[in-house]
Amino acid sequence: MTPTDSRTSGTQQARRVAWAAFIGSTIEWYDFFLYATAAALIFNEQFFPTADPAVGSIAAFGTLAAGFVSRPLGGLVMGHFGDRYGRKNTLIASLLIMGLCTAAIGLIPTYAGIGVAAPILLTLMRVIQGIGLGGEWGGAVVMTLEHAPENRRGLYGAAPQMGVPAGLIAANLAVLGLTRGLGEDAFNSWGWRIPFLLSLLLVAVGMYLRLRIEESRAYSELAEPAAPAEQKKLPVTEVLQEHWRSVLRACFVIVGNSCVAYVFMTYVLSYGKQTLHIDAVFLLLSVTGGAAMWLVSAPFWGRLGDRWGLRRLFLTGGFIRVAWALAFLPVVDTGNKPLIFVFMMSMGVVLSMTHASVGVMTALMFPLKIRYTGSSAAYQIGSLLGGGITPLVAASLMKATGTSMSITLYILVVGLISLAATKGLSRDDVGEGVSAAEQKPQPQKV
Repeated sequence: MTPTDSRTSGTQQARRVAWAAFIGSTIEWYDFFLYATAAALIFNEQFFPTADPAVGSIAAFGTLAAGFVSRPLGGLVMGHFGDRYGRKNTLIASLLIMGLCTAAIGLIPTYAGIGVAAPILLTLMRVIQGIGLGGEWGGAVVMTLEHAPENRRGLYGAAPQMGVPAGLIAANLAVLGLTRGLGEDAFNSWGWRIPFLLSLLLVAVGMYLRLRIEESRAYSELAEPAAPAEQKKLPVTEVLQEHWRSVLRACFVIVGNSCVAYVFMTYVLSYGKQTLHIDAVFLLLSVTGGAAMWLVSAPFWGRLGDRWGLRRLFLTGGFIRVAWALAFLPVVDTGNKPLIFVFMMSMGVVLSMTHASVGVMTALMFPLKIRYTGSSAAYQIGSLLGGGITPLVAASLMKATGTSMSITLYILVVGLISLAATKGLSRDDVGEGVSAAEQKPQPQKV
């Protein structure tokens, strides 16, 4: 094979991996956001019946947070297997775990049918969902990064990140379509189960794509069999003992983006419907429109990160994101539907600016041999602190204070923490200017 043929083959494989990462991530995030949407609109009545709707929402968002709590565990456990035994097989396992648990949620009887066992089973499935997703993100980002050309890391690394808005769009369209087709009463009664069961079909598509990809050359060379005496520390042990500072830095960088995203994607549905009495269909359409802008603008931001620098792009986007977040809930409070819709669309572009680059930034903060474990742990802990608890905190703040200003102040504090962490990063911290050859493991001296 000539050098030209080799480059062509490598580019084709990189594109195939990027598509597989995008489709697989879309399916997993569809499963995850479907639950989040149902928690905001359905589960408070079906699984947590109470005379006070606000209390029911807090309980439903509590199960949403349970999935985030288990995501770091999934990142550590599945990251270990991904670093030790291969990214590909671990990604296949995460897809199966997520899809089967999502389908199982669609089969759980409600509180009216089996009493307290219903919310217990729901919470258990959510926890297992979190474990599956905890292993998905790191593997998809790492696989794409390790196959990407050096001057296209931002662009290719945006592919698995695009699965977030794509999964959100798919989940919201499924809910919207069935609500309109069946009627709101029928959907709230039993129709909500259908999109959960559809996950089985999506998993089949994802499995087909993931079985066709190959391990990266860099990982394959690193993972050559070694004698037991030469085997190194467990990836999770090495991450926690030697790279915990990188985990903390990455967590604080991620937390601001995750906090704003989950106020936009999840909390606004409950807040708009129950507090402001805004039509739920309009809210879902607004969130879906914003997610569409998020999706289509991600490749542009990824490519700009290649040219401008990932850290610089993320920091600029972080300042814009804080300014946008300060106006978000005050705009929603106006009840002006055209204004809300336009503002939600702008959100997509703002969030995409930071979200498109954060995956590659996080992955490059860790060496190849522990990259899956380190980046997964950092991202999932940051997502828990930024997004997992945010809808629960927001609902609690609203009940305690009676004003959305308390939520806006909370978002501001988290956003400033994230900005401070990002400013503290150097180009070396995010791997900018490091060639593929420099990232390969060096021969051990004997």
